[in-house]
Amino acid sequence: MSIDGKDAHSARRTGLRRTKSIEQSMRDTDEPDTKLRKSLSSWDLTVFGVAVAVGAGIFTLTARTAGNVAGPSVSLAFVFAAVACGLAALCYAEFASTVPVAGSAYTFSYATFGEFVAWIIGWDLILEFALASAVVAKGWSLYLGEVLGTSSPVVSVGGIDVDWGALLIVIVLTVLLATGVKLSSRVSLVITAVKVGVVLLIVVVGAFYIKAANYSPYIPPAVPAEKESGLTQSLFSALTGAGGSNFGWYGLLAAASLVFFAFIGFDVVATTAEEAENPQKALPRGILGSLLIVTVLYVAVTLVLTGMVNYTELAGESATLATAFELNGITWAQKIISFGALAGLTTVVMVLMLGQSRVLFAMSRDGLMPRRLAKTGKRGTPVRITVVVGVVVGILAAFFPIGTLEEMVNIGTLFAFVLVSIGVVVLRRTRPDLERGFRVPLVPLVPVLAVLACLWLMLNLSVETWLRFVVWMVLGIAVYFVYSRRHSVLGARQRADDSR
Repeated sequence: MSIDGKDAHSARRTGLRRTKSIEQSMRDTDEPDTKLRKSLSSWDLTVFGVAVAVGAGIFTLTARTAGNVAGPSVSLAFVFAAVACGLAALCYAEFASTVPVAGSAYTFSYATFGEFVAWIIGWDLILEFALASAVVAKGWSLYLGEVLGTSSPVVSVGGIDVDWGALLIVIVLTVLLATGVKLSSRVSLVITAVKVGVVLLIVVVGAFYIKAANYSPYIPPAVPAEKESGLTQSLFSALTGAGGSNFGWYGLLAAASLVFFAFIGFDVVATTAEEAENPQKALPRGILGSLLIVTVLYVAVTLVLTGMVNYTELAGESATLATAFELNGITWAQKIISFGALAGLTTVVMVLMLGQSRVLFAMSRDGLMPRRLAKTGKRGTPVRITVVVGVVVGILAAFFPIGTLEEMVNIGTLFAFVLVSIGVVVLRRTRPDLERGFRVPLVPLVPVLAVLACLWLMLNLSVETWLRFVVWMVLGIAVYFVYSRRHSVLGARQRADDSR
């Protein structure tokens, strides 16, 4: 494949801004030792997107947000969040169809902003996927205890608490992912069908208990929120000194910030771009299709939930979807909901680990991580990296109380969304000649709106989360200058060209 003038110009950039051309990224996918098998269809990608987005959140987050923040208008909050997420999804769809290479936002950034920014976003995605996988695995373990009718699956070994339930699911899914992505997609399809079936059953049964009076007032009157201070307050509050409120229009917008995180996961679809059979068509369909499906499911659940009981009965931190059914005398719902959550979290852990391995694979192939990790097996699967990911996630899930680190998943994801959205505008200007299987409408308006929406959501995260994020980024910068910059494949190619 020839390199045109614009590509050659970008390839001459050196130092921190050296950019890996789209053409070079595509050529690297054909290396025999690091070649991934193309076996995923539009349907497979859509299933992955739904599998990672529909988790325990649909059974817990909806009830708590309705009872404490938004009331019946939580359904509208999900629509607002879906619009914000959809703006970013459009940008991901264009990038993924234009650069169908493993790595998602990391690969996109390498082609637009240069190696240093690509490393930063790759380091960010490592944090996002690893912590998210561990957090969800621990959630899976808790629901396993509920289904089995026992306490949390934790045992003490030598005075150290080991969450054997979380470790078990990580081990099983690591073996499954190492076996092959196609088999993983089939297993994901079966489990996703089960959990979506549970959600639909809940919606249908709950619809018979809806009382129209529970929807009034749809947007309850605002009440002052408990003021937080110090590191636990949001960055927006720290900067402005403004106190928030629950319910009312401010509560509705705050709820949109909370429930946005229920949609996180569609970006994982972009990490499998290199394994799609027809990426120009399959990726946009998978990304946008999965987002549409989960939006419909979330809105349907919230409408049924807030119609079954008055939102005031869902106040507190212990309220779940099962609370509404118990208050209506439907006692069997608890087991069904726990089973649905268990199935839901199984596929969430699997797809998050899949995304983690594909980002690390792309970084290793570029030399920014040890290149020997990028070797693929006979099945076209990065077995070495999959095992490494499994070990790291297993240790985090089994031995560490993740707790407040959950918010770091959110800030990492939103940071990636911002860069991808900006990158669409940059690549439109620097490489208008590229064939795009999907084009974001109304550029630059849509990407700008996506950036603004994501920045607003980031401002609503705590100061503590921001500080932890900065520390992780500083550590990543140190790793880049100590190791990655010196081992970069692109840097070696440029040095070889300069010496000729």
